[in-house]
Amino acid sequence: MKSRRDQVEELKERAGKFSWSQETRRYFGIALGAIIYAIGFNYFLAPLHLYAGGFMGFSQLAAEQLKRLGLQPGSFELQGTLYYLFNIPGIIIAYRMMRRRFIIKTFFAITLVSLLLTVIPVADEPILHEYVANAFFAGLTCGAGLGIILRMGACDGGMNLVGMIVVQKGTASSIGRLSLMVNALLFTCCLFLYDVSIVVYSLLFSMIQSTVIDKVHAQNINVRVMIVTKSADPDALEVEIMGQLGRGVTKWNAVGAYSGERETLLMIVASKYEIPKIRSLTLESDPHAFVLVDENVSVIGNFMKNLT
Repeated sequence: MKSRRDQVEELKERAGKFSWSQETRRYFGIALGAIIYAIGFNYFLAPLHLYAGGFMGFSQLAAEQLKRLGLQPGSFELQGTLYYLFNIPGIIIAYRMMRRRFIIKTFFAITLVSLLLTVIPVADEPILHEYVANAFFAGLTCGAGLGIILRMGACDGGMNLVGMIVVQKGTASSIGRLSLMVNALLFTCCLFLYDVSIVVYSLLFSMIQSTVIDKVHAQNINVRVMIVTKSADPDALEVEIMGQLGRGVTKWNAVGAYSGERETLLMIVASKYEIPKIRSLTLESDPHAFVLVDENVSVIGNFMKNLT
């Protein structure tokens, strides 16, 4: 009979195998996220002459200055091309630090986002008459698009790529918050170039986008899962969780205060993205198990964030 360690390693190897169907779904998801982002940017944000954060914001600033100097070729929008060029150094650095499949998907996402921002025409007039409403929907759609890209195991580049590298190293807790801090520098520069109202609405957009990214990018949210099971063989559930998810499990022997029946209490720290899998494995083992999930827990120690 195989030892527990051998069973866990076998499940890890099986879970890590390449799946064409899964990868295809992820590429379709990346394409969907890129389309949503480009539509939100060119239909809600750009018509207001507001500025996004990070690399995209710097791309807009550079494109605006080139336009003022008469270096823009006709009606060709330069921010998509500049954004692509600005991301090349980041891709080269990430290539040495991140997984190959992640880099390929990220390169695909950056290329598609840059292309869509160039080919999708910028609306002549804001869709909504209120600045606040336009900034809100721009942040909602752009944040959702970027969050989907991140959730599919890729990155749109820019500060999100830098943020993922930093978070992977365990020195920051949130990609959205890291981007927000960097954007403060960008908007400070904008204060010297544009009207204060432009900066205020741009900052509002950035805050909403960062919040939505963190909500959609569930891999970035730490959760604590407590499972109370009366299963006669809880070891099988422990092996499945450790093998398929690569997460550690701590367990206690417990007794129901009312029933007096023996129970097993399992504790797992994972990402919110992994909750459906944990729930599925638990109910397969014990349909009557009690599962408690606490979100946004602070983790200190050896905890791996599976962001990609």
